[in-house]
Amino acid sequence: MSLILGMETSCDETAAAIVADGRRIVANVVASQVELHRQYGGVFPEMASRQHVLDIVPVIRETMARANAEWSDLDAIAVTNGPGLVGSLLVGVNAAKAIAWAKGLPLMGINHMEAHVYANWLLPLARVGKEAEARWSDPQFPLVCLIVSGGHTDLVWMTDHGEYRILGRTIDDAAGEAFDKVARLLGLGYPGGPAIQAKAEGGDPEAFGLPRAWLDGSYDFSFSGLKTAVLRVVQEYEGKGKRPLRARARQLSSDTVPKVPLADLAASFQAAVADVLVEKTRRAAEEFHAKEVLLAGGVASNTLLRQRMREEVMVPVRHLPPALCTDNAAMVAAVGHFKYQAGERSGWELDVYPRLGLD
Repeated sequence: MSLILGMETSCDETAAAIVADGRRIVANVVASQVELHRQYGGVFPEMASRQHVLDIVPVIRETMARANAEWSDLDAIAVTNGPGLVGSLLVGVNAAKAIAWAKGLPLMGINHMEAHVYANWLLPLARVGKEAEARWSDPQFPLVCLIVSGGHTDLVWMTDHGEYRILGRTIDDAAGEAFDKVARLLGLGYPGGPAIQAKAEGGDPEAFGLPRAWLDGSYDFSFSGLKTAVLRVVQEYEGKGKRPLRARARQLSSDTVPKVPLADLAASFQAAVADVLVEKTRRAAEEFHAKEVLLAGGVASNTLLRQRMREEVMVPVRHLPPALCTDNAAMVAAVGHFKYQAGERSGWELDVYPRLGLD
């Protein structure tokens, strides 16, 4: 059995977790900075790194206490070293190095995107009986994984542990970034994903003919045009649009400018994002004969996306509770288990790589 301490500070969540055998979460602690950054409508990098400095030691102590673990119980420490915000990453990596050196534990640097993929190896419940754990089946290779978060939208082909091929990625805004920017544009607050999903309830997803960037012949994604189209709708309703984008279900009057129908616009935007994500994932799973499709990243907690994937993809679709979709350290520890078993170790020269790629 392996017992891995994972640490995650790539953006605005200070997290630590202890995971057994890459599957069972023994303890999982996350200190969120959402309220701190809400006033800015997004993450303020310098403030994020300073808050990590304040939170990292208390979070690790609480994790060890919840797990009722001693340092001698641990087999290794796994820490995110990229991609992410450089200042935030440095806090986690330096803390992990210090602990590993002081306690004589092996150290492993972990790719944040790889960690999101491996969240799907975690048991969805923190505490389950041995019988239920034995029945839990790991994801089956070959598989397709859609990673959708605030900074990334990647479609990944995975044939074995650590073997990846990027089929497509965003060429501009990531899906989560588009959610955040559109939510800010509509005055819905931060973070944008949950805000838009909540506002879209009861809205008409066909009210506005928003564009889909299919990028024919490619598995790449683009959401900047969709974001601009939402902006034009808002400008038109405010009487500021120079090039109007007409609504399907209504014609704007030159005499009066009605209030923006937020529920309809949020629902239309959400549907446009889901259409492209689902269709490209479905095609990839079919073309590459995947046995499963995995969803990973914060946007993977979107209810419409999950529902559409289950309905339209012809192979099993695996998704996780929202708490394991957003940034956490349990997913980092899960990757750490497989790297530890494979004999991979990082040296004391381990550095951070803000643009680290999965491939």
